[in-house]
Amino acid sequence: MIHCNQLTKSFGPIPAVKGVNLQVKKNSITGLLGPDGAGKTTLLRMICGLITPDSGAVQLMGLPPEKIERQDLGYMPQRFSLYGDLSVMENIDFFASLYGLHKSLIRERAEEILERTGLAGFEQRLGEQLSGGMKQKLALSCALITRPQILVLDEPTYGVDPQSRQEFWQILYDLNRGGMTILLSTPYMDEAELCHQVAFINEGRLEVVAPPAEIKLSFPFRILELRAPLRDPHFFDSLPGILDASFYGYKYRLVVKEVENSRHRLEELLLSQGLEPESIVEAAPSMEELFVFLAEAKGFAGGEV
Repeated sequence: MIHCNQLTKSFGPIPAVKGVNLQVKKNSITGLLGPDGAGKTTLLRMICGLITPDSGAVQLMGLPPEKIERQDLGYMPQRFSLYGDLSVMENIDFFASLYGLHKSLIRERAEEILERTGLAGFEQRLGEQLSGGMKQKLALSCALITRPQILVLDEPTYGVDPQSRQEFWQILYDLNRGGMTILLSTPYMDEAELCHQVAFINEGRLEVVAPPAEIKLSFPFRILELRAPLRDPHFFDSLPGILDASFYGYKYRLVVKEVENSRHRLEELLLSQGLEPESIVEAAPSMEELFVFLAEAKGFAGGEV
């Protein structure tokens, strides 16, 4: 459904996207990950035809973005870009009118979409009076009014409370089950695990494109999860073999090269300080740890890749 071939874009002397190749299969959900400034928004805008690439090409359903039926592509930008002084229904009417949809068709589709997004009953509320989650649902409703085959979303749940994020993803899954192809960027690693495919971009280059489970298998280090009566995230900084340590309030996640030697060193260090470890077990890498590893792929926290 989406095919990017050697996409490149610079803004003056600053390269934003460097030779990106990406394929998004029909009826899939692909998540685009990367640090701030990695090129995610620029890539999505080129895919939607909002920015012209310096070189390379995009095809949507086998055609350049400017050649497809505009109703087949839905785009939701990173920031709420609708009108705060218009009501929910007035925003939808305005957006749909840009596509030349008849009023009766707009009403028919809006009723269905507002029910699906949980905005039914709020048709007359002004956009500026909506909560953050409801604003995002309104933006999604406007993007869906044309019933697109491809939906592109730029960090659609950023700054939204956990319950609203969960509701938003339920909507996305329902749309995907109905046959919609979805490409989205997200800063949340738990959302990345909900995608069929994850594409990681860093400094404008696409580093990895694979299902989340497959990316986890490529992690070259091991993870030890430690529980101990200790609340110092820097306690293990000087311990050999510990590449990185993260503290989560009641446990530590330690990135190590080798499990048994690292476990033994940890026990010795803790006991030398009069601390008894509650448990030291190996765990699977999380998407957060994979994100950090990919962002620092030339040397993960001092360790060689």
